[in-house]
Amino acid sequence: MQGWILENIDKTGALVMTAITRTPFTVGREPGNALVIASPQTSRHHARLDEEVDGHLRLTDLNSGNGTFVNRQQVHGSILLADGDIIHFGAAEFRFRKLDAHAYAGALNPADGRTVVVDRMPPLSEHFLLEERPFREMLRFGDVTALFQPIVQMQGGQLHAFELLGRGKHAKLPTSPIALFRLAAQLGGEVDLAEAFRRAGFAQLAAVAPEATVFLNAHPAELFTERFYRSLRLLRAMVPTARLVVEVHETAVARIEDIRTMAARLAEFDVRFAYDDFGAGQARLNELAEVPPHYVKFDMALVRDIHRAQERKQQLLAQLVRIVRDVGALSLAEGVETVEEATCCRQMGFDLVQGFLTGHPRAIDEHWPYTADYRASALAGTPGTAAAP
Repeated sequence: MQGWILENIDKTGALVMTAITRTPFTVGREPGNALVIASPQTSRHHARLDEEVDGHLRLTDLNSGNGTFVNRQQVHGSILLADGDIIHFGAAEFRFRKLDAHAYAGALNPADGRTVVVDRMPPLSEHFLLEERPFREMLRFGDVTALFQPIVQMQGGQLHAFELLGRGKHAKLPTSPIALFRLAAQLGGEVDLAEAFRRAGFAQLAAVAPEATVFLNAHPAELFTERFYRSLRLLRAMVPTARLVVEVHETAVARIEDIRTMAARLAEFDVRFAYDDFGAGQARLNELAEVPPHYVKFDMALVRDIHRAQERKQQLLAQLVRIVRDVGALSLAEGVETVEEATCCRQMGFDLVQGFLTGHPRAIDEHWPYTADYRASALAGTPGTAAAP
């Protein structure tokens, strides 16, 4: 049988499950309740759960002193509960869950109830995340999209490639990939999110730019795993004519043997790779020489306002660009926003450029500006800048 449970985190950090074996199921401080919470912030008879005709459970606040809350909203009277709701009985936090038969059997307590001791704590603790349910929904229903930012030739501004940039589109979650990956890290869903972004991008790409070169972001948690290689094969199957470039973050480059193995595996199915955020931490010159990439993306912190930097910084950056060229890789200046920055980078010998100056991230739609003959006007010697977002 399936069943409802209440989950909470005890003071050791362990997850405790309390099965709701019968209704009415009462919650309060007195020992006679089905769930006893020994806390001064819990009333003697705090709340009650009742089963509806359709099998759902209804939560009723019993005029408690410190209130009952569902998803951080105070309950006045009663409310129907849904799987994943976060409930606070005063300061005590629980998550309401529906389990399958096997998991529910493991939560059953022979004593038909469990006493939970909760220390005094600030109101509305946050062991469980309100965003967990919409995050799972976003992944399950593919509620994500992708934008594409052009990467262009430094000389002339001709289109060279795109970087695929994921975005969320669930109404209850942020769109920013940084915020979503922060949430994903708390829920153990970083790899799922990275894969969802890439699939969404390739679904768009197939119709408009099937022969494009596409730079793909890989999360460090997936980079050297078999699952990651399978995900690349799936993208290859979705758009067989696309040319793929995997971006390897600077923090992963230090794993030299893993990088060497990865390079060989990627070469098996004609996928190239780039060292991303080069120079953000260490220059990684040893890794650059040991396992030369196809591209090196210089961190935007090095490029930003480079035309105003001291001469020795400009000289150092120019030397790094020459080293990249000597190992046979293409150098890419990332985050270029002004003509002055682009001019300075061109003088240093950069091969490619990416930034708002040469093209904003755009979704593929009927106004798609980045066709095969696209040229960033700021680098092509014509007035104006690239297409506005």
